[in-house]
Amino acid sequence: MATLVQTPAGKWKALVRKQGWPATAKTFRTKRDAEDWARRTEDEIVRGIYITRSSSEHLDLAAALDRYLTEITPSKKASTQTGEKRKAATLRARLGNYSLSSLAANPEVVARFRDDRLAEGLRPNSVRLELALLGHLFTIAIKEWRLGLVRNPVANIRKPSPGSGRDRRLTEDEEKSLRTAVGAHSNPMLRWIFEIAIETGMRSSEISGLRLRQVDVKRRLVRLRNTKNEDARTVPLSKKAVSAFEEAIANPVRPKGCDLVFFGEPGKDGMRRPYNFNKVWLNIKTTLGVADFRFHDLRHEAVSRFVEAGLSDQEVAAISGHKSMQMLRRYTHLRAEDLVEKLDAAKTRE
Repeated sequence: MATLVQTPAGKWKALVRKQGWPATAKTFRTKRDAEDWARRTEDEIVRGIYITRSSSEHLDLAAALDRYLTEITPSKKASTQTGEKRKAATLRARLGNYSLSSLAANPEVVARFRDDRLAEGLRPNSVRLELALLGHLFTIAIKEWRLGLVRNPVANIRKPSPGSGRDRRLTEDEEKSLRTAVGAHSNPMLRWIFEIAIETGMRSSEISGLRLRQVDVKRRLVRLRNTKNEDARTVPLSKKAVSAFEEAIANPVRPKGCDLVFFGEPGKDGMRRPYNFNKVWLNIKTTLGVADFRFHDLRHEAVSRFVEAGLSDQEVAAISGHKSMQMLRRYTHLRAEDLVEKLDAAKTRE
């Protein structure tokens, strides 16, 4: 079945043919290597386990990432697309010259990438997300692109621990300072967004992307469709949140026909997009000396206050959108503190 031919360049080309299988060939530096490959290939064909690997051997990770970003990434949410493009740039710079087959056969290369990123000070969860993108690329290459890969190298290495998550709470003085600063900003939308975030626990993207039709101030509800976990949910509004929404909806400078609750200036294409307050927020918290407080920490603050108010885990999850009770575990210490007070009260009555 195998034919060996010496090329004009002095290398050896092995060609394997078998009825019912496509002809396959590969060139080697020595005749012995060609014979060994031909023997293994013939054996795999006879046993029905042969996989054509030439595609994965010729396709490097840089090209595979380009294909992934073109075919797979566009089906994901806009925020996810932005993140994947950034992670892909890192993977391309560090591992782009490796072929997919070489990475699949040498998971230690991926493990070294993991260790290098951690040594550079990147947070463990950020490294996990980079590895997740690489791992999904290999899954797609194996299952959909049919590139002849036999293993996913990311599945064979340890992943960094995601850690216990942030537990940053606002102090009374910090909250007072932040409220004063956002209230003094020239654009009142920043104040409304801050109030809504701390009262509802909604994510920044969920608030900024709201449309007028999603807000029902009479029934005190906000209906979210585009969420991080892609599960729609309805968020109840406190009186303070309702007040902020009423002011935002009645904004006198709202452009005619604009249905965004929080709108930005027109882009080059004339289209208005959600109000981007990231730079302003960064400047304010840096000026106040609370640079370590992220806007997303307002969500943690809101959920913590729901727990402190006595809402059940199910009620908190319904408002916040946490998909499992396990994700709410880091808030249970608040209930433990409440139990201490109840224990003291019970002991006093004895």
